[in-house]
Amino acid sequence: MKVVNWFTPAIALARVAWLRTVLYLFVILDMHAFVRDTRLKGEHTGLYQPLFLARLFDLPRPSVTNTTILYVVLIVACLVGATNWFPRIAGWVVAPAFTWWVLIGMSDGKVDHDHLALVVALWVLPTVKPQQKGWRAYGDQSRSEAAGWAVRCVQLSVIATYFLSAVAKLRSAGWVVTWPGSAVLTWAIVRRPHPVGEWLLNHPWMLHVMQWVGFIGELLSPVVLWLKGRWQLLAALFFIGFHVANTAILLIHFLPTVVCWLAFAPLERIVPWFQRRSRSAGDAGQAEDQAEDGGKAKEQAGA
Repeated sequence: MKVVNWFTPAIALARVAWLRTVLYLFVILDMHAFVRDTRLKGEHTGLYQPLFLARLFDLPRPSVTNTTILYVVLIVACLVGATNWFPRIAGWVVAPAFTWWVLIGMSDGKVDHDHLALVVALWVLPTVKPQQKGWRAYGDQSRSEAAGWAVRCVQLSVIATYFLSAVAKLRSAGWVVTWPGSAVLTWAIVRRPHPVGEWLLNHPWMLHVMQWVGFIGELLSPVVLWLKGRWQLLAALFFIGFHVANTAILLIHFLPTVVCWLAFAPLERIVPWFQRRSRSAGDAGQAEDQAEDGGKAKEQAGA
């Protein structure tokens, strides 16, 4: 029972509402900035080599027609879903459509594992039935085990991105811890030269330290799932800092994974926080008005 409760914690529906808005809008950004060559595969079908899932479900080869339709459907569905109006209908459109979009875009031999959590998130978000629609959904404090399950799936996918990366490093080295002490980061900097990375080439010991810190962090990443409060926040900041360092050194980002770290954030507290701030400001203004009225009354009495 404890295991089941861990997988299905009761979480406020407001967190899912915020995740819908952020992730659906991010999908639109992703289509134009990251996995942006899907429509090109439709124009140049010779570049298309179907991935396992595309072969498994016998998805049609990309063409100008189906990639254009896919593009339009995704844009419309994401915009609708981001408003939290008809989120389940929009979500069940976005999930398979974006999965197909990614399968086409990554069909040239390079599969980016930074999209794992994002794709999983798009599939689990529509399983949550909202009680409020539109802007009211952002403040819905109703707790739901279905929301908890969806959020937990996203969290597990985020952590799996790091842990499986560490496993892949061990596996490629014959299950020996040699990757952190190798010159892989030096090779990556030479391959993708950048001023910060080129400066680090003069300090190879720093590159080895960074490799060890990153590898150990990935290997221990599952611990984050059991951390709470400030400790979990510190862990999240560590991994976000890890990505900032990668961007500064190699210009490699992991934004699709980084944005899914919001599944760990108590987003349901945003609306109550603003409401308390508004009430406090209103009470302070009322007290000031009362004090001013009292001062005027004293002046009139003295006159």
